[in-house]
Amino acid sequence: MTTDVVGVEIPGNRDDVLRILKRTGISGVPVLKGGVLVGIITRKDMLRKADEIQLGLLMTPNPVTISPDATIQDAAKVLVENHFRRLPVVEKGALVGLISISDIVGAIAKMKITDEIRYTFSSHAYAIWEETPLPLVGRIMEMSGYDAVPILNEDGQLTGIISERDLIRHSNIEDSVEVSDFSNGTDDDEWTWESLRDNYSISYGISKVQLPDKPVKEAMVKEVVAVPLNAEVSECALKMKRARVDQLPVINGDRKMVSMLYDRDLIRIILKEA
Repeated sequence: MTTDVVGVEIPGNRDDVLRILKRTGISGVPVLKGGVLVGIITRKDMLRKADEIQLGLLMTPNPVTISPDATIQDAAKVLVENHFRRLPVVEKGALVGLISISDIVGAIAKMKITDEIRYTFSSHAYAIWEETPLPLVGRIMEMSGYDAVPILNEDGQLTGIISERDLIRHSNIEDSVEVSDFSNGTDDDEWTWESLRDNYSISYGISKVQLPDKPVKEAMVKEVVAVPLNAEVSECALKMKRARVDQLPVINGDRKMVSMLYDRDLIRIILKEA
């Protein structure tokens, strides 16, 4: 597990959380109240609840935790079954660490598992055109549940990868003013004191996490690390760890992409080995 955990305290500022995610590249931060763990805020929370400011409403409360004495297999099972990317490690009510999918991938890299990944990765994959606007990319990723997506040009060639980490890195806070109309909806066009009284509006400020309206090719990672179908499990885990990525495109003998290998695919190996 990681023992040097970056967290935030309630009451706190959403903008501080965004800065932490941008600076560190981590997928989420624990939320504490008086030193006690009360929730988790993830990149998904920031993107899905773009107009929420309060940490208490932005976070996922009462997070699932694990003890420091649990095995790697125990952690992998909880992560896979709940579609989590991280688990707070709690001992006697105190947060002592955080175990993430990337931590387990690092452990797999040392296990010398020689199984070929052709028997490991999911056959389901899709890609996005490189001219797709970033706000639409964010919406597509939210609907699909994928944390990263390959990017293709008009000739179908792989040109990059976009991940939630990249979306957060290019996001920003935008303030605006919206107006609510509280008129009574009357069709009376007479200019009377009564009709003026019944037609009024209220202006209020809105602060949102926004993605810029630019093509995904300007935000994607262009130096893509890919692996062949016969690559070994621990070899792929090592590539993920060194490149600090959560996924690897899988290519055939003609160097055409056939699927994606996600870190979740790798940690399922832990459960099979148990």
